[in-house]
Amino acid sequence: MGKGGHNTSIGSGHDQHLDTTTLPTQHRLPTLSEIKVKIPPHCFRPTVLQSMSYVIKDIIYVALTYFFMCQIEKLFKYGFLFFPIYWCVQGTLYTSLFVLGHDCGHGSFSIYPLLNNIVGTILHTWILAPYYTWKLTHNKHHKNTNNMDKDEVFYPKRGIKYQPSFRDDIFFWFPGLGWFYYLVFGYTPRTINHFNPFEPLFYNKHSLGVCLSLSTYLGMCYLMYLYANSFGFINLLIYHLIPVFIFACYMVIITMLHHTEIDVPWYADSEWNNVKGQLSTVDRHYSYIHSVIHSIGTHQIHHLFTKVPHYHLEEATIHFRKAFPDLVRINEESILVSFSRMCKIFTKQRCIDQDVRIFTYSNDEIDNKKKTS
Repeated sequence: MGKGGHNTSIGSGHDQHLDTTTLPTQHRLPTLSEIKVKIPPHCFRPTVLQSMSYVIKDIIYVALTYFFMCQIEKLFKYGFLFFPIYWCVQGTLYTSLFVLGHDCGHGSFSIYPLLNNIVGTILHTWILAPYYTWKLTHNKHHKNTNNMDKDEVFYPKRGIKYQPSFRDDIFFWFPGLGWFYYLVFGYTPRTINHFNPFEPLFYNKHSLGVCLSLSTYLGMCYLMYLYANSFGFINLLIYHLIPVFIFACYMVIITMLHHTEIDVPWYADSEWNNVKGQLSTVDRHYSYIHSVIHSIGTHQIHHLFTKVPHYHLEEATIHFRKAFPDLVRINEESILVSFSRMCKIFTKQRCIDQDVRIFTYSNDEIDNKKKTS
């Protein structure tokens, strides 16, 4: 696979529609065990002290950002002009809180499930993300990565013809709305409501965790109601809800770009296997905020091994790239440029025929690579 631009093809000189399970022995994909032995063992071991240090640090940053903005608005006549900067900074920090809760959901925050669920629920609820239900759908995504018949979101849709729509324009300009839409309605045609404890995926053995998480969410809504009563809804909007929306924009952009790129294959269930699916993710660097949002763009290793905590992702990735250079997918294009480019391609090419077994996006709008292998 390549570095730079949007070259993400495996190897060189191979038809991008080839099923790699049929390639000659020298091109056989390694097993997860073969990849794992190339990564230092300590990369798989989270520690409570180190994980909690990031939680405390991020909470302090969030509190300080809020405090300084309050002081700026109070002390300066035109202090309100700084709000766009505040929204960007606080929205980015909210994203960092989400990533820590995301680690909790994978069990890469600590080896203690109860601690993971408590910390994850607190962090996600603050930014209006339903922790436990999203954890379940996200883990389902990891079990079916780039399986167009079973994945959770941004998968190609079968048997639907592309038609320009106003909703696609809204998604392009206001991607954060897509996050809230997904939480309530899922991603059609596989719909799911993250606030409904009776969804089949949430019901039964997960009922307690789901109900406790959603109850905490209701508690957060009540706290926001009390805050709005005391300081006004506008204050709640500009200090908290707009940063939440900025975080939601991050979520949509990050999630889409992890799995949507030229030459990154999507597989029908009959062609899919775990290693092929997990390798069909793209590493991207988020410039000066990359470390702030805890290296979430370093995504191939995260998908191969969800137990690697965020603070070991970069180190594990170095060893992976050294051992398996032909399996690396990196895109070094600017994030917003990538999103603008791929959002347009995704919108026009996501509708595929019923019999497609392996699908890739293409720069060519005429031949959009909707072929079978």
